Amino acid sequence: MSGTSTLNVIIVGAGLAGLACAADLAAAGASVTVLESADGVGGRMRTDQVTSGPDRFLLDRGFQVFNTSYPQVQRRLDLRALELSPFTPGMLLHTGAGRLRFADPTRRPGDQADLVRGRLAGPGGLAALAALSARDMLLPARLVKRGPDQSTLATLASARIPGELVELLFRPFLAGVFGEDQLETSGRFFHLVWRSMLRGTLGLPRHGIQAVPEQLAGALPRGTIRLETPVRTLTSHGVLLADGRDLPADAVVVATGAAAAAALLPGLPVPDTRTLTTVYHAAPGSPLTEPTLLVDTEGEVLNTSVLSEVSAGYATGRSLISTSVLGGGGADREPAVRARLATLYQTSTAGWEHLASYTIDGALPAMPAPLRLSQPGRVTGAGPGRYVCGDHRATGSVQGALASGARAARELLAAQGT
Repeated sequence: MSGTSTLNVIIVGAGLAGLACAADLAAAGASVTVLESADGVGGRMRTDQVTSGPDRFLLDRGFQVFNTSYPQVQRRLDLRALELSPFTPGMLLHTGAGRLRFADPTRRPGDQADLVRGRLAGPGGLAALAALSARDMLLPARLVKRGPDQSTLATLASARIPGELVELLFRPFLAGVFGEDQLETSGRFFHLVWRSMLRGTLGLPRHGIQAVPEQLAGALPRGTIRLETPVRTLTSHGVLLADGRDLPADAVVVATGAAAAAALLPGLPVPDTRTLTTVYHAAPGSPLTEPTLLVDTEGEVLNTSVLSEVSAGYATGRSLISTSVLGGGGADREPAVRARLATLYQTSTAGWEHLASYTIDGALPAMPAPLRLSQPGRVTGAGPGRYVCGDHRATGSVQGALASGARAARELLAAQGT
């Protein structure tokens, strides 16, 4: 550090953005304290252990997938230590006429029957899809980001993707990625999502998604993180805790979700957010004996998968099924979800046990076009030494959260002359 004293920084929030920011500041020699109101790290990436009879399950709080292609992931995480198990590269599409399989031809050349036979699209549509995918996969990321931004729907039209393929594949699948089904999300972000899927592997850690933030937290100096320590407000010289204690700091980084950040930093512009609900069931046997995402093209649910087929660590005994829907409702959504699953999996769900439902308010930031892929960490007008980070300052993804934390750390250190 410059000067003779160590920079003292408080970070509010131990989600991915806060943990990445803490790691970079600590590596530069700063004294960092991370204050987390919850009983564990991870923010929205948390995992609960649930026991029902002799069976044990890992329930991620909301549907989660982990993408290995993100640059920040490759830089910060030991992927082997996570013991990742992959989803099938592709998906099953439930339609009123039956199931169709969409598979990555570069990885699953034997699963192309529905593509080759024109069940997903005609020759022109497949050529347009191939051109779009090749562009996003092969071009440098900086070129993928260039150009005027427009909605994903307009972007797909510009790429000559036929409307029937948009409705059959892109709209139902991306509704689960974006948290909205109108395809109003930034086309620039869509290109980055499609690129990450083509270049990476989607999977789950053996011990649940919380293993990701726990690995990041474990690399920080001992004593950096204080759990169950909520912050009431920021002060001119640090933070005031909910229990009345006053903690001084040279700088404060707010690394919470959008709503909490706006409460601590009045006047901070924050985006609207998307709400998602995930329902978990235990079934006597697996209704789909493969680790594949099943997408509901008719939109009654977003998607469903048998997580115990993806990773054996998620269930001992019965099979674990995860299903996601748009909006809130919590456990009230379960009867309708159960009824729909009977159709999607073509089996009786009468004997399935409802384990839990999670409604995640603010699961994703809204990202309509035109979208700034990264916003500054420094907060002007809030006093000196005030910074903010989180996926709401970048993109609604693991990459966005980690990159936002890294940007806040860079800006803070630069302001201190480091």
